[in-house]
Amino acid sequence: MNDESENTMGSPTPEELRQQVERTRDELGQTVEALAGKADVKAQAKEKTAAAKKQAAEKTAELKGQAAEKTAAAKEQAAEKTTAVKEQAAEKSAELKEQAAEKTAAVKEQAAAATAQIREKTAQAAQAVKDKTPEPVQEKTAQAATQVRESAARAGQFAVDRTPDPLLEKADRIAKAARANRTQLLAGGAVLVAFLLIRRGRGRNK
Repeated sequence: MNDESENTMGSPTPEELRQQVERTRDELGQTVEALAGKADVKAQAKEKTAAAKKQAAEKTAELKGQAAEKTAAAKEQAAEKTTAVKEQAAEKSAELKEQAAEKTAAVKEQAAAATAQIREKTAQAAQAVKDKTPEPVQEKTAQAATQVRESAARAGQFAVDRTPDPLLEKADRIAKAARANRTQLLAGGAVLVAFLLIRRGRGRNK
C-alpha cells in the first residue's frame, strides 16, 4: 500500500507521461497553427497592398492617358476652329474686295459717261455759239484767243525763269493733268470769249 501511495504521489506513471506528451503536442500544434495563420495574414496584407498599388498605378496611367487624349482632341478642335475662322475671314475679305472693285468699276463707268456727256454738251454749245456768231466776231475771238495764249506763254516763261526747280516739276505735273482736259477748257474759254464779245457788240449797237 505504501508503494502504491509513493507511486501516486511521486514520479508520474508512463500513462501520465504519455498524456502529458499528447497535451504538449496538441498545444504546440495549436501554437504552430496560430503562428502560421498570423504569417498568412501578413502575407495576405502584403499581397493586398501590392495589388492596391498596382491598381492605383494602372488607374493613374489610365487617367493620364485619358487626359492626354482629351488635351489632344481639344487642341485639334481649337486648330480646326481657328482654320475655319481664318478661311471665313479670307472669304469675307475676298468678297468685300470684289464688291469694292465692282463699285469702283461702276463709279468709273459713271464718271466716264458723265465726262463724255459733258464733252458732248460742251462741243454742242461751242458749235451752237460758233454757228450764231458772225464771222467778224469769230475773227476777233480767234485774235483774242491768240493774244491770250501769247500772254499766257510770256507769263509762263517769266514764271519759269523765276521759279525754283522743285516747283517747276510740280507745275509740270499739274500741266500734264490739265492737258488731259484741254479740249474742255479751250471749248469753255472759246464759249466765254464769244459770249463776252457778243455782249460787247450788242452794247455798242444800243
